[in-house]
Amino acid sequence: MIESGVLNDLAQHIEFQVWTNPDQLRALSLNGNADFIAMPTNVAANMYNRGVPLRLVNVSVWGILWMVSRNPDMKTLADFQGEEIAIPFRADMPDIMFTYLAEQAGLDPHKDFTVRYTATPMDAMQLLIMRRVDHALLAEPAVSMALRKTRSFPLSVVAPDLYRSVDMQQEWGRLLQTKPFVPQAGMVVLGEKRTDGIWVARLEQAYAASYQWCIATPQACGEMAARHIDLLTPESATDAIEAWPVHYATASESQQALQDFLQLLLEREPATVGGKLPDNAFYGLKP
Repeated sequence: MIESGVLNDLAQHIEFQVWTNPDQLRALSLNGNADFIAMPTNVAANMYNRGVPLRLVNVSVWGILWMVSRNPDMKTLADFQGEEIAIPFRADMPDIMFTYLAEQAGLDPHKDFTVRYTATPMDAMQLLIMRRVDHALLAEPAVSMALRKTRSFPLSVVAPDLYRSVDMQQEWGRLLQTKPFVPQAGMVVLGEKRTDGIWVARLEQAYAASYQWCIATPQACGEMAARHIDLLTPESATDAIEAWPVHYATASESQQALQDFLQLLLEREPATVGGKLPDNAFYGLKP
């Protein structure tokens, strides 16, 4: 997000491209056509472990997963026993997090729920909107898009069709007795620029200022995001920003939390992080 005085000198030289699927993300990372990419932290670790020259700069997304339901009474994962749930990306981060938290709640994910896997979050969202499922695990901005499409947003004058149900970050904090933050995504720097301390420091400084601007002015930020991403509307983008956990940290500041999170993924699906934990050089520049 670039609409901050700190970024004025950089914005004049930046070309934006939005990736919409994992194949595009991999291509951008491998073909040398991008210097900076926003991506899930486990994907960054996976690519780093497979030899892609990158460095994680920050963690700006600390959990954007929600259960969305037609039933307003669903408050915890235990309330979904016996129900069918649409979940995108089988054996990937959202699925692993759901399974792990269900187990922490004393549930058997393979017996207590019927899971309907989808190829993408948009597919899960469409199943929900078309009433082919009553519950789905979605990430922002898909949550806000679904609520807006069904007129279930807070200002609706009619009874909502869908509800924000379980905040998975809050469940993480409650069940693990820790802070409700999950180091889910951040910005990486690629290629030769990853070793340029000045570039990395400038990117981190600019991104941090931009992040604070978005949190302080979600409507303006949402309008800007919608101009760059065709699927978004200004309203759904604003809703998504307002639902973010307000937390930001550099990669080096996040190292312990990242290692704990990546270790969980490594134990359950080693391929999601490239078969091992990344070494210290992955975690940005040390202060």
